[in-house]
Amino acid sequence: FIQTNLRNMRELVIILCLMSLAIASYTPVVLWHGMGDSCCNPLSMGSVKKLLQNKLDGVYVLSLMVGDSVISDTTNGFFMDVNKQIDFVCSTILNDTNLVHGYNAIGFSQGGQFLRGLAQKCPNPPMKQLISVGGQHQGVYGLPHCSGSWFLCREMDKLLNMGAYTEFVQNNLVQAQYWHDPLNENLYKKYSKFIADINQENTVKSEYKKNLQRLSNITLIKFNKDSMVVPRESEWFGFYKPGQDKQLMSLQESDLWIEDKLGLQEMAKTKGRLNFLSIDADHLQVPEKFWDEEIVPRLKY
Repeated sequence: FIQTNLRNMRELVIILCLMSLAIASYTPVVLWHGMGDSCCNPLSMGSVKKLLQNKLDGVYVLSLMVGDSVISDTTNGFFMDVNKQIDFVCSTILNDTNLVHGYNAIGFSQGGQFLRGLAQKCPNPPMKQLISVGGQHQGVYGLPHCSGSWFLCREMDKLLNMGAYTEFVQNNLVQAQYWHDPLNENLYKKYSKFIADINQENTVKSEYKKNLQRLSNITLIKFNKDSMVVPRESEWFGFYKPGQDKQLMSLQESDLWIEDKLGLQEMAKTKGRLNFLSIDADHLQVPEKFWDEEIVPRLKY
């Protein structure tokens, strides 16, 4: 009887060890929300966190809170310098012991380009994969449907109307820092505090390229019916051809690609390292089937 119980206990210990190994085998996931949202909204990031934990056996998920409360996290998405946000997040992940061996990152809307900025500026702990869900990697030239509160959206519009590239607006409005005016490319390149910098528009920083190439892969998800992002092609690094706002060009037609300022062309030479996916829906409307077929499987490696 005693021997049987000991054997059963040994078997139980082995099963528990195997289960813990299975859970540990999934790389932790870091989420960065979009404009007007917060880390912990149960209808958005909270739902995504729960979905991933259900489908990946309780994987550790960090939904980033930029600030010391949900309210500050939301307002910082409008009014806190993006570079300071990245510094804050860099410190957060550096001090999270669950992320010491690296993490996969999923960014939603502006969180997509912010996470790319994080990958380029903050290589430790290592980001393994970047999944950008509707991120605007060449910036925007219009935000027709602000998703935040009426007050925050009104203040954003007021500041943009003052002039996106004025020093005051650049210092005080997040969306101005990734505003890309194709009619004034010189102004954009000279005064943009964030998107022009991480896209190497003026000075090519070798560490940005090297750090981004450390990722095993990048997946860019575009929404074909996006009514919030102008132009929606920015979600695949596309944008307007310089000097006008009608004709579009793809990533592959841009100087960013031709001169390989970020190493994307080099990454694309290896199958699976640079992925372009699309959803036939409006901004951030991701069907669960898409999660199951396209996103979750990428997080299992």
